Amino acid sequence: MRLEKCWFCSSTIYPGHGIQFVRNDAKIFRFCRSKCHKNFKMKRNPRKVKWTKAYRRLHGKDMTQDATFEFERKRNRPERYDRNLTENTLKAIKTIDKVRFRREETHHKNRMKGKIAKERKEARKELDQQIHMLVAPGAKDKHLSPAKVTVKVQHESTDENRMEE
Repeated sequence: MRLEKCWFCSSTIYPGHGIQFVRNDAKIFRFCRSKCHKNFKMKRNPRKVKWTKAYRRLHGKDMTQDATFEFERKRNRPERYDRNLTENTLKAIKTIDKVRFRREETHHKNRMKGKIAKERKEARKELDQQIHMLVAPGAKDKHLSPAKVTVKVQHESTDENRMEE
């Protein structure tokens, strides 16, 4: 079973799915769905369309350089079937998936590192700009607010309140 990649969005195309376009110079373009095919016919550049893999890689949203991508490459050389080799390959695929998942997580954490500080700064700025909506009109002026008074409370203990045994 051969899995192809969409020319426009780089998603996987399973057998029996998608559209194939052959240009006059015999170049084959495969598309996963009509959305990609129509964008290709409109001569849109996949690097400028935000939902494509090309855009995400170009703008640093997805990982671009990683050794685990080497295993996904298309190979045209047929291999002789070997049971041990197949078993080892399947084991390796599982470990490679784990490694790729960890690397994607660290990539995402590094991308989001400054986001919390940036959001706090934006929230503080918005609060400073919109403070009049939160504070009552008279509370801003210090001369209108009442002066602070401290009150001392003392409890007197009398013999009447105590119980004698």
